[in-house]
Amino acid sequence: MVGRETETAEIMKRLAADRSHSEVLIIEGDPGAGKSVLLDLAMKRTRRAGHRVLRAVGSESEAHLAYAGLHQLLRPVLGDLDGLPARQRSSLRIALGLAEQAEAAEPPDAMLVGLAVLTLVSDLAEPAPLLVVVDDAQWIDRASLDVLSFVARRMDSEPVTLLMGVRAADVLPGFDKGYERLEIGPLSGDAANRLLDEQPTRPTGRTRVRILREAAGNPLALVELARAAASRQPEGGGVEGPLPVTDRLEGIFARHVKHLPEATRSALLLLAATDAADAPMAARGLPEVDDTTWVPAERAGLVRQDSAGISFRHPLVRSAVYQAASFEERRRAHLVLAQLLGEEPDRRAWHLAAATVRPDEQVSAALLETAGRARRRGGHAAAAAALERAARLSPRRADQARLLADAVDMAVFTGQLGWVEHLAGEVRKRSDDPVLITRTALATGRLMTMGPHHTAAFTLLARIADEAADARSPRLLDALAAAAVVRYYSGEESQRQRIEALLSHMPDSAAGGALRAWVLAVSDPTGAGVSLAPALPQLITEAKDDAGSLTALAIVAWLLDQTSLAAGTFDEAFGRWQALGPLPAGLGCAVGWAYLEQGRWAEARSVAAEIAVVASQAGLDHAEACARALEATAVALLGESADARGKAEQALALVDPLESRSVAVCARRALGLAAVADGDYDTAYAQFRSAFTEDGDPVHYHVSYTVLAELSAAAVRRGQREHAAELLERSVGRLGTGMSARVSLLVERGRALLAEPEHAERHFQAALADEAGEQWPFERAQTRLDYGEWLRRQRRIAEARPLLTGALDTFQRLGARPWIERTKAELRAAGIEANSVAPSAITELSPQQQQITRLAARGLTNREIGEKLFLSPRTVGSHLYRVFPKLGITARSQLRDVVDGTLPAR
Repeated sequence: MVGRETETAEIMKRLAADRSHSEVLIIEGDPGAGKSVLLDLAMKRTRRAGHRVLRAVGSESEAHLAYAGLHQLLRPVLGDLDGLPARQRSSLRIALGLAEQAEAAEPPDAMLVGLAVLTLVSDLAEPAPLLVVVDDAQWIDRASLDVLSFVARRMDSEPVTLLMGVRAADVLPGFDKGYERLEIGPLSGDAANRLLDEQPTRPTGRTRVRILREAAGNPLALVELARAAASRQPEGGGVEGPLPVTDRLEGIFARHVKHLPEATRSALLLLAATDAADAPMAARGLPEVDDTTWVPAERAGLVRQDSAGISFRHPLVRSAVYQAASFEERRRAHLVLAQLLGEEPDRRAWHLAAATVRPDEQVSAALLETAGRARRRGGHAAAAAALERAARLSPRRADQARLLADAVDMAVFTGQLGWVEHLAGEVRKRSDDPVLITRTALATGRLMTMGPHHTAAFTLLARIADEAADARSPRLLDALAAAAVVRYYSGEESQRQRIEALLSHMPDSAAGGALRAWVLAVSDPTGAGVSLAPALPQLITEAKDDAGSLTALAIVAWLLDQTSLAAGTFDEAFGRWQALGPLPAGLGCAVGWAYLEQGRWAEARSVAAEIAVVASQAGLDHAEACARALEATAVALLGESADARGKAEQALALVDPLESRSVAVCARRALGLAAVADGDYDTAYAQFRSAFTEDGDPVHYHVSYTVLAELSAAAVRRGQREHAAELLERSVGRLGTGMSARVSLLVERGRALLAEPEHAERHFQAALADEAGEQWPFERAQTRLDYGEWLRRQRRIAEARPLLTGALDTFQRLGARPWIERTKAELRAAGIEANSVAPSAITELSPQQQQITRLAARGLTNREIGEKLFLSPRTVGSHLYRVFPKLGITARSQLRDVVDGTLPAR
């Protein structure tokens, strides 16, 4: 390739045969820059080495067909699906439309579809490295892109290279952050001249100068402008003026088409209207490859022959041919294709729609069926697009409104708030049906809760609830459930009052028990929510077959500080798979906080990382901020203070602190913990103190109280004992009887730290008296450390030693390095050589490695671990291979002893 030596080398180094890890490279550039040629070169070299290649090419008209890109990519290896685990195989078959009707009764689990493709790719790469190429990725359907993004994030030890070609101006959801990019820019002046010299007729003189100027280094433009000059066609119109290169090229191609025979133009238009997946059926309506009809198009450089038959030399040629035809010509082409595709109902429906401008009930019905099939396969974007088009072609306004409302329900799962709002607005234009209007408004409000504008979201949801209350609609509870999430995020007291007033309109009944519990606990956990605690176990038992209700009740348990119950219920819900949706749900980080509080820090970090990636890709700033705050807290506890500060500041930058008080307080708590890890107690005190107003009221009604003990500890070191004691007792008075067991223990620890020496012990003992405190191992260990320090200073060394040793054991197990060092210092002062206590190497592993190690210790196979963590078996095996030396073991059978602590890791 002329002038692309650097780019070629950059791609080829990722295809090395001896690799033991994956590569992802996004190749971006303008149309005609040479992306496809570079990808073709990579495929040729890979095949020449005897390795397998999977390839898909995006098509603009296929972007609304769910999993069309994935089907194209996997078509050569569909026979290998039989080797997948049963649940993965079933989900992937449903997604690809290969399942029997009975098997496809339920939509496939999106995570299982992704895991199936990951496992398949890993298996295909077993004998030799695998190359996966996706060209024109900007036109790949969203469902397929989501799967590819899932696979790309989890490829680790697989010798798989994923190359994605995309136009420079297009955003590629799931691949817009975190991956290496190779920009294919304009050719240099020297390379552009060399390329012109290689043309059959070399342009010279003023013509050459003009071509170089107008092509602006675009290789395809150089070639085509040189071809146009050689054919001595008029150079006006499409090749003059300040037009983008793409428009000039399409003008050149369109002019070539204009001079072709009628039969050739008709064949080209039919080919242009044909999708890649249509080709086998559509070929029946096209001339044979050796038919003389194609010869003029080949001479004009518009098409080429290859093993698949006749194809356009470039997507711009296809676009030019299609746009140059009149609507009536395009309409006839689509009708021909619809007739040829009788056995492909989805593609047939879209071709009929492309040929229809007036309302047509039959075409609308065909698109409705297409939407149903897309929904059953988990293609939410495709289903929404089909429903929106079906609505436009429906002859009756009532049906239009109903179809658009259905489109809203599907579009919500894409995370595209602008699209959802547009569709909801179209419903309002076509209908005054309060049921439809409320339904679409509620869907919009729920999606808004995951964005940064909580005041607007609450206003919308409260209005819906008001209207539902007046109409005695069951939607009232749904609206209040979403409004409660906003109330939690914002921390706005007036919102709680509004929710309680609206909830009073709901009659007490068994129906909606979990949802009612959710509203009470989320909006007022220390008030109305307290009465729910005794009923929670029974509600969870009753919800055992409903993963969604289990998740909601697990969040309620977390809010009420029943952490063990919460974590166990989350485990049960996630074990059913259905709880893992395509977007983060309201308070979706609660599972991570529950795991963190329970001492399952690696799992908490994994939850946070996954939510952060998904939320970032969907543009859900608040959901991402929640995840970043959780990550910041976890790494602060590990002593990685710089990383914690970066993540906390990232969380704060994503939200307005007055709109998202929960995130603001969580992030500042993380900053405080990072300061404690660094021994900077002035900063720690300032950050913890910011959880309360100047008057001592909580900034956030739930999160602020969790910093009381940390605030007290920092206050003692900073000489603010009196002020902190006043704030602590003010909080106790405000909480009253609604104080949870956890907060009670934190309060007692704070009182002990702030008390005069003669009064401290009874508070330390109260902070350790309740066995429920074992649910929060880090906080329990902090109290033991504080009490042990106090006892040592009282010269009660013998009593201090077991408390300090117990604290160190917990900190070692958790990997809380700053607290480990502090406790070791106290133990040395108490006469115990702390180095005799072996550190836990498990905590030095990455969060993912810790999870894999613990599951392997329970006897799970690599494939079973992969299913739980959405990893390929090869990646699991590779992690274990690297873990064994770190733990000082040589056999899998030793893992249980290391995890249980009976075999010290070296």
